[in-house]
Amino acid sequence: MITELLIGHITSIISSIGYSGVAILMALESMVAPVPSEAVMPFAGFLVYTGKFNLLMVIAASSIGSMLGSLASYYMGFYGGKPMVLKIGKYLLLEEKHLDFATNFFQKYGAITIFVSRFIPVVRHLISIPAGIGKMNARKFFVFTLLGATIWNSILVYVGMKLGEKWTTVSQYGEILDFIMAALVIVFLIIYILKFRKKAAVSKI
Repeated sequence: MITELLIGHITSIISSIGYSGVAILMALESMVAPVPSEAVMPFAGFLVYTGKFNLLMVIAASSIGSMLGSLASYYMGFYGGKPMVLKIGKYLLLEEKHLDFATNFFQKYGAITIFVSRFIPVVRHLISIPAGIGKMNARKFFVFTLLGATIWNSILVYVGMKLGEKWTTVSQYGEILDFIMAALVIVFLIIYILKFRKKAAVSKI
Protein backbone atom coordinates (compact mmCIF):
# COMPACT_ATOMS: atom_id res chain seq x y z
CA MET A 1 0.00 0.00 0.00
CA ILE A 2 1.27 3.46 -0.88
CA THR A 3 1.83 5.64 2.19
CA GLU A 4 -0.10 8.84 2.80
CA LEU A 5 3.21 10.72 3.18
CA LEU A 6 4.32 9.70 -0.31
CA ILE A 7 0.93 10.60 -1.77
CA GLY A 8 1.20 13.97 -0.06
CA HIS A 9 4.57 14.67 -1.68
CA ILE A 10 3.30 13.60 -5.10
CA THR A 11 0.17 15.73 -4.97
CA SER A 12 2.19 18.69 -3.71
CA ILE A 13 4.64 18.49 -6.63
CA ILE A 14 1.89 18.20 -9.24
CA SER A 15 -0.16 20.97 -7.65
CA SER A 16 2.88 23.25 -7.56
CA ILE A 17 4.34 22.83 -11.05
CA GLY A 18 1.48 21.29 -13.02
CA TYR A 19 2.16 19.18 -16.10
CA SER A 20 5.91 19.45 -15.53
CA GLY A 21 5.39 17.74 -12.19
CA VAL A 22 3.60 14.87 -13.89
CA ALA A 23 6.45 14.51 -16.41
CA ILE A 24 9.16 14.64 -13.74
CA LEU A 25 7.45 12.11 -11.49
CA MET A 26 6.82 9.68 -14.34
CA ALA A 27 10.45 10.07 -15.46
CA LEU A 28 11.56 9.11 -11.95
CA GLU A 29 9.10 6.21 -11.96
CA SER A 30 10.77 4.91 -15.12
CA MET A 31 14.25 5.35 -13.61
CA VAL A 32 13.82 2.83 -10.77
CA ALA A 33 13.00 5.59 -8.26
CA PRO A 34 10.32 4.60 -5.71
CA VAL A 35 7.61 6.74 -7.33
CA PRO A 36 4.40 4.75 -7.97
CA SER A 37 2.44 5.59 -11.11
CA GLU A 38 -0.66 4.40 -9.21
CA ALA A 39 -0.43 7.58 -7.14
CA VAL A 40 0.75 10.01 -9.80
CA MET A 41 -1.64 9.37 -12.67
CA PRO A 42 -4.94 8.92 -10.79
CA PHE A 43 -4.36 12.29 -9.09
CA ALA A 44 -3.70 13.84 -12.50
CA GLY A 45 -6.94 12.21 -13.63
CA PHE A 46 -8.73 13.78 -10.68
CA LEU A 47 -7.42 17.20 -11.75
CA VAL A 48 -8.81 16.52 -15.23
CA TYR A 49 -12.11 15.67 -13.56
CA THR A 50 -12.11 19.02 -11.74
CA GLY A 51 -11.22 20.91 -14.93
CA LYS A 52 -7.80 22.05 -13.70
CA PHE A 53 -5.93 19.82 -16.14
CA ASN A 54 -6.45 18.99 -19.81
CA LEU A 55 -6.68 15.27 -20.58
CA LEU A 56 -4.47 15.28 -23.67
CA MET A 57 -1.85 17.44 -21.94
CA VAL A 58 -1.73 15.05 -18.99
CA ILE A 59 -1.26 12.03 -21.24
CA ALA A 60 1.39 13.84 -23.29
CA ALA A 61 3.30 14.98 -20.19
CA SER A 62 3.21 11.53 -18.63
CA SER A 63 4.33 9.82 -21.85
CA ILE A 64 7.20 12.27 -22.31
CA GLY A 65 8.28 11.72 -18.71
CA SER A 66 8.06 7.93 -19.01
CA MET A 67 10.10 8.01 -22.22
CA LEU A 68 12.82 10.26 -20.76
CA GLY A 69 13.17 8.09 -17.67
CA SER A 70 13.14 4.88 -19.68
CA LEU A 71 15.75 6.15 -22.14
CA ALA A 72 17.99 7.22 -19.26
CA SER A 73 17.76 3.71 -17.78
CA TYR A 74 18.26 2.12 -21.22
CA TYR A 75 21.47 4.04 -21.92
CA MET A 76 22.68 3.49 -18.37
CA GLY A 77 22.47 -0.23 -19.03
CA PHE A 78 23.76 0.12 -22.60
CA TYR A 79 26.96 1.95 -21.70
CA GLY A 80 27.54 1.07 -18.05
CA GLY A 81 26.15 -2.43 -17.70
CA LYS A 82 25.00 -3.99 -14.44
CA PRO A 83 27.88 -2.61 -12.28
CA MET A 84 27.01 1.02 -13.06
CA VAL A 85 23.30 0.38 -12.64
CA LEU A 86 23.79 -1.10 -9.18
CA LYS A 87 26.21 1.65 -8.20
CA ILE A 88 23.72 4.37 -9.08
CA GLY A 89 20.65 2.34 -8.18
CA LYS A 90 21.59 1.97 -4.53
CA TYR A 91 20.75 5.65 -4.07
CA LEU A 92 17.27 4.95 -5.50
CA LEU A 93 16.65 1.89 -3.31
CA LEU A 94 17.23 -0.52 -6.20
CA GLU A 95 17.58 -4.15 -5.08
CA GLU A 96 19.79 -6.47 -7.13
CA LYS A 97 17.26 -9.31 -6.92
CA HIS A 98 14.65 -7.13 -8.62
CA LEU A 99 17.08 -6.20 -11.38
CA ASP A 100 17.97 -9.86 -11.89
CA PHE A 101 14.28 -10.75 -12.09
CA ALA A 102 13.67 -8.08 -14.76
CA THR A 103 16.76 -9.23 -16.67
CA ASN A 104 15.62 -12.86 -16.67
CA PHE A 105 12.15 -11.76 -17.74
CA PHE A 106 13.59 -9.81 -20.68
CA GLN A 107 15.91 -12.63 -21.72
CA LYS A 108 13.09 -15.16 -21.58
CA TYR A 109 10.45 -13.30 -23.60
CA GLY A 110 12.48 -10.88 -25.73
CA ALA A 111 11.58 -7.46 -27.09
CA ILE A 112 7.82 -7.82 -26.51
CA THR A 113 8.51 -7.55 -22.77
CA ILE A 114 9.29 -3.84 -23.19
CA PHE A 115 5.62 -3.32 -24.06
CA VAL A 116 3.93 -5.73 -21.64
CA SER A 117 6.20 -4.87 -18.71
CA ARG A 118 4.59 -1.45 -18.42
CA PHE A 119 1.63 -3.29 -16.87
CA ILE A 120 3.62 -5.41 -14.41
CA PRO A 121 4.63 -4.14 -10.94
CA VAL A 122 8.36 -3.91 -10.14
CA VAL A 123 9.32 -5.05 -13.65
CA ARG A 124 8.05 -1.85 -15.31
CA HIS A 125 10.47 0.23 -13.23
CA LEU A 126 13.46 -1.86 -14.30
CA ILE A 127 12.88 -3.42 -17.72
CA SER A 128 14.62 -0.61 -19.61
CA ILE A 129 17.93 -1.51 -17.96
CA PRO A 130 18.24 -5.11 -19.25
CA ALA A 131 17.07 -3.84 -22.65
CA GLY A 132 20.08 -1.53 -22.65
CA ILE A 133 22.44 -4.18 -21.32
CA GLY A 134 21.19 -6.53 -24.04
CA LYS A 135 21.82 -3.87 -26.71
CA MET A 136 18.20 -3.96 -27.89
CA ASN A 137 17.51 -1.92 -31.03
CA ALA A 138 16.93 1.65 -29.82
CA ARG A 139 14.13 2.41 -32.27
CA LYS A 140 12.20 -0.73 -31.34
CA PHE A 141 12.75 0.03 -27.66
CA PHE A 142 11.40 3.56 -28.14
CA VAL A 143 8.24 2.40 -29.94
CA PHE A 144 7.40 -0.41 -27.50
CA THR A 145 8.07 1.80 -24.49
CA LEU A 146 5.99 4.68 -25.82
CA LEU A 147 3.03 2.42 -26.61
CA GLY A 148 3.10 0.57 -23.31
CA ALA A 149 3.66 3.65 -21.16
CA THR A 150 0.97 5.70 -22.91
CA ILE A 151 -1.63 2.95 -22.56
CA TRP A 152 -0.82 2.31 -18.88
CA ASN A 153 -0.74 6.00 -18.00
CA SER A 154 -4.02 6.58 -19.85
CA ILE A 155 -5.72 3.75 -17.95
CA LEU A 156 -4.71 5.26 -14.62
CA VAL A 157 -5.79 8.75 -15.70
CA TYR A 158 -9.17 7.39 -16.79
CA VAL A 159 -9.64 5.62 -13.46
CA GLY A 160 -8.78 8.82 -11.60
CA MET A 161 -11.32 10.75 -13.67
CA LYS A 162 -14.04 8.22 -12.96
CA LEU A 163 -13.31 8.03 -9.23
CA GLY A 164 -13.12 11.80 -8.82
CA GLU A 165 -12.52 12.75 -5.21
CA LYS A 166 -12.09 9.06 -4.38
CA TRP A 167 -9.01 8.77 -6.63
CA THR A 168 -6.85 7.65 -3.68
CA THR A 169 -8.72 4.33 -3.85
CA VAL A 170 -6.35 3.38 -6.66
CA SER A 171 -3.29 3.85 -4.47
CA GLN A 172 -4.96 2.04 -1.57
CA TYR A 173 -5.73 -0.99 -3.71
CA GLY A 174 -2.81 -0.63 -6.10
CA GLU A 175 -1.55 -4.14 -5.36
CA ILE A 176 -4.88 -5.63 -6.46
CA LEU A 177 -4.83 -3.59 -9.66
CA ASP A 178 -1.25 -4.70 -10.31
CA PHE A 179 -2.23 -8.33 -9.74
CA ILE A 180 -5.09 -8.09 -12.23
CA MET A 181 -2.90 -6.42 -14.85
CA ALA A 182 -0.11 -8.95 -14.29
CA ALA A 183 -2.59 -11.79 -14.80
CA LEU A 184 -3.80 -10.25 -18.06
CA VAL A 185 -0.23 -9.81 -19.24
CA ILE A 186 0.58 -13.44 -18.50
CA VAL A 187 -2.42 -14.51 -20.59
CA PHE A 188 -1.23 -12.18 -23.37
CA LEU A 189 2.27 -13.67 -23.26
CA ILE A 190 0.93 -17.22 -23.42
CA ILE A 191 -1.19 -16.39 -26.48
CA TYR A 192 1.76 -14.57 -28.08
CA ILE A 193 4.15 -17.47 -27.50
CA LEU A 194 1.67 -20.04 -28.79
CA LYS A 195 1.04 -18.03 -31.96
CA PHE A 196 4.78 -17.51 -32.46
CA ARG A 197 5.47 -21.23 -32.12
CA LYS A 198 2.61 -22.05 -34.48
CA LYS A 199 4.01 -19.69 -37.14
CA ALA A 200 7.49 -21.14 -36.64
CA ALA A 201 6.14 -24.67 -37.05
CA VAL A 202 4.27 -23.73 -40.23
CA SER A 203 7.35 -22.05 -41.73
CA LYS A 204 9.35 -25.26 -41.28
CA ILE A 205 6.85 -27.32 -43.29
